[in-house]
Amino acid sequence: MDSVREELQLFVRRFGLLNASCCDECCGEQVSMAQSHILFEIRRMGSPSMQQVAEELGMDVTTFSRQAKSLEGKGLITRRVSAGDRRVSLLGLTDAGRQVLEKIDRYMAATVERIFSHMSGFERETVVRSLGLLNEAVAKAGNDPSQGGKIACCN
Repeated sequence: MDSVREELQLFVRRFGLLNASCCDECCGEQVSMAQSHILFEIRRMGSPSMQQVAEELGMDVTTFSRQAKSLEGKGLITRRVSAGDRRVSLLGLTDAGRQVLEKIDRYMAATVERIFSHMSGFERETVVRSLGLLNEAVAKAGNDPSQGGKIACCN
């Protein structure tokens, strides 16, 4: 199993390094990796609450709130009070936020294509299918009550 951990560590680090230059190369905005994830989740979830996005990203609400406030200050997201519960803030993307996310999407698609260009069609399909299986297994392991919802020791 050490080789599995090693491969995962290397992949996460190498892929993270590719993404570290995203701001300069793709959208020209100073959007951190965490903020990019927030934008992505808001789009994916529709009109989520701050709590929903924070939970999905595994961020504590205080950290998430600071990131959301920064994105709001940049004019990339909106916050509005939920009609059903005035204590809940719902998030949405502004037009500028959608444009930044589209630029990030194009950059990431080109990055993934560059990576996949070193693989055959069969290898690409295998990787995509395997990532789906791995994501499902990680989600199941994270929902295991005996582990307190934690997968890694440093959560």
